[in-house]
Amino acid sequence: MATPTTVYRARRILTMHPARPEASHVAVRDGRILGVGSIDELAGWGPYQIDDRFANQVLMPGFVEGHSHLMAGSLWRHVYCGWFDVRSPDGVQVAGAKSLDSVVAALSAHVPGGPDGSRIGWGFDPIYFGARRCQRADLDRVSATAPVGVLHASGHILNVNSEVLRRAGLLRAGVDHPGIPLGEDGIPTGELKGPEAMYPVMPHVGLDRRLLSGDEFGIRAFGKIAVRAGVTTATDLAAEASDGEIDSWLQITGEADYPVRLVPFLRLIGRSPADTVARAIEIRTRSTERLRLGRIKAVADGSIQGFSARLRWPGYYNGAPNGLWYTAPQTLREAYTLALQHGVQIHTHTNGDEATDMALDCLDDALRERPARDHRFTLQHCQLADDAQFRRMQALGMGVNLFANHHYYWGEQHRAVTVGPERAERMNACRSAIDAGVPFSVHSDAPITPLAPLFTAWCAVNRLSATGRVLGASQRISVMEALRAITLGSAWTLKLDGEVGSIECGKRADFCVLGDDPTTVAPEALKDVPVWGTVQGGRIFQAP
Repeated sequence: MATPTTVYRARRILTMHPARPEASHVAVRDGRILGVGSIDELAGWGPYQIDDRFANQVLMPGFVEGHSHLMAGSLWRHVYCGWFDVRSPDGVQVAGAKSLDSVVAALSAHVPGGPDGSRIGWGFDPIYFGARRCQRADLDRVSATAPVGVLHASGHILNVNSEVLRRAGLLRAGVDHPGIPLGEDGIPTGELKGPEAMYPVMPHVGLDRRLLSGDEFGIRAFGKIAVRAGVTTATDLAAEASDGEIDSWLQITGEADYPVRLVPFLRLIGRSPADTVARAIEIRTRSTERLRLGRIKAVADGSIQGFSARLRWPGYYNGAPNGLWYTAPQTLREAYTLALQHGVQIHTHTNGDEATDMALDCLDDALRERPARDHRFTLQHCQLADDAQFRRMQALGMGVNLFANHHYYWGEQHRAVTVGPERAERMNACRSAIDAGVPFSVHSDAPITPLAPLFTAWCAVNRLSATGRVLGASQRISVMEALRAITLGSAWTLKLDGEVGSIECGKRADFCVLGDDPTTVAPEALKDVPVWGTVQGGRIFQAP
């Protein structure tokens, strides 16, 4: 018996395929797109059933989030301490914390879930609170006897109380590490910058590494968030990828009602390049249609607003010392060379322009030793890249995934504090990427900013800060360029553009279902286009 065909009628279908950019109907069979066009054209495929549920809605390719983390779901076990209001996985509005006292109050009010009474906050954004940094004494106000920790919005800094420092053996003089600032008394302040400083301490506050890849609660919560955002394919960019975690991913993504294709990247931190590449090759054999394994994430530096990113001369606008190297050049060069040899893709986090230079130099050296076509090594964030660096990316065959949301969330702080007015205007330079011929996408880095590709596209189109200031009008892109960035652009960076990112014959039946047409609303209203839900592999999911 032939597999039944369903033909969906829509108000409009935006295919992102230049040969047939729009249509009225799409035919789906076996979770794939049989064809897209008029009903008369699709009738040639044989018997079908018409489904009119999307007749008043607009279909686009399912959005592809090229930089997110499953902890966007997991962190909802804990206390949100960010500046901006956000929505929970179930759609509940959660108010932001507008002062350090508000953060302390929210943590104090939280009922601890663990046996040791630990309290964990996330999304903390002290750059909004002025020059004063959070100290261990501030969190001692929450508890002097139980562990208290607050993860910064960037994910690159952790603040802890005295009890956590005591348990970690750090409540003492004589600690000498660039990621562990000291107070006037010579004892760590409780601020821990970068993975070398954070990771050994995280278990003492109840944050183990499984959080970074998502536990069962987190994976399921992430799925709810993705449907509400129109996302059908999403990364977990920097996972430990233990056998146990992979077993969980396989189980949950294999369930009939799990709505997202996950693409976890194995993190380079904590392993040698040889071990990391070998592990990537090993685990990619466990990939399924809804779980894609075998890619690597490297991290070159830290966060600009956390002052741990590596900037070229003249450095930080406020005179802060340069940031931290998370990965040494020789380590990154070795990883690139081995990955090119074995056909393993690497994405590299670079926030500062000095870090971008380092990554470009390392790939240049690696390609001279191991030439490779279509490697699609991609720079993530790459916020301060200038035109010359984009030209180098193009020459090296690289892609870039730009953090467009930064202009909204931290644009004013970058302009006034971190990099100054001139460099703030060229941050996340989408127009420069296009002009240089560099394949590009844009991203949310959820939970650093909320998972919402239409909002990310809006940021790239309008380049507005939270106060309404335009930062870098010359770097604005069109609505269609932004929509391509969150579909085919992101799919290209994952080497999945042959399967997803456009609506055309043979591809996966992954659609975002919209309540309005993003190409006909005003550009400033792009972020407000309602998302009804998604179709993923032919399975329909309405947003919670």
